Amino acid sequence: MADNTNTGSGSGSGASTGTGTDASTGAGTGTDAGTGAGAGTGAVSSPATSRRALLLAAGTAGAAAVLAGACAAPATTRPTAGQPSAPTTAGTTTAPACVLAVRAGAGPYYLDVGLIRSDITQGRDGVPLRLDLTVVRVPDGCRPLAAAGVEVWHADAAGNYSTGKDTFLRGTQITDHTGRCVFHTIVPGWYAGLAPHIHFKVRPDTHTETTSQFFFPEDLLTKIYTRPPYTRRTPPAHPNTRDSRYRAAGTTMTLPLTPHHNGYHATYTIGIT
Repeated sequence: MADNTNTGSGSGSGASTGTGTDASTGAGTGTDAGTGAGAGTGAVSSPATSRRALLLAAGTAGAAAVLAGACAAPATTRPTAGQPSAPTTAGTTTAPACVLAVRAGAGPYYLDVGLIRSDITQGRDGVPLRLDLTVVRVPDGCRPLAAAGVEVWHADAAGNYSTGKDTFLRGTQITDHTGRCVFHTIVPGWYAGLAPHIHFKVRPDTHTETTSQFFFPEDLLTKIYTRPPYTRRTPPAHPNTRDSRYRAAGTTMTLPLTPHHNGYHATYTIGIT
């Protein structure tokens, strides 16, 4: 099983071979360059809290490889709160219940902003997305992991990341005693020939971290991109399949989306070593 000890450089054995930007520090070859400047003016919705004071450390290493049914937890130990929801829309992907996250790079738009908050929208328009995550230790029978830092960041509907003093669509949560945390955000837009994605880091302690990214079912992306504000641009006909990294990791790392109010809800269990 791969060791997810933080090495700083984040090099790994990811299967990425794409020529797009947003390079995975595994085997990706690009730089994650968005098509927009990433500017924004929204006010921070909650005060910044130093993650270093909690448990977090810098770096971009992570756990690698997919672990299939051999690591499934016994019925008495497998968490139920964090299991993927069954899809209700034809063609959507059901995420595996307990697998190691496939390693992916943090990309050039990672910022260590230290914002502990659940709602990361910060005034950005888009289709709402509630993201319920559960962190588990796969080698320990998928035991839920409490007090782990989970950080997410992604582009807005126009394909822009927050940069400089802007902090929209970035935030960190600390898992509760069941290993769970919740983010309120939007479905990201597309950019630079890459499959739309949400970056995330899991830091179980001050010495280790797992860096990866979530994808979205392509059939739902094409539906979502017919709604404003995404309609301000012409979306790609196939937002996912053009990206070799999605083809390599999409089966494991695609969020199972279900309708939720005027947006979507996804429940996913992140397995780490």
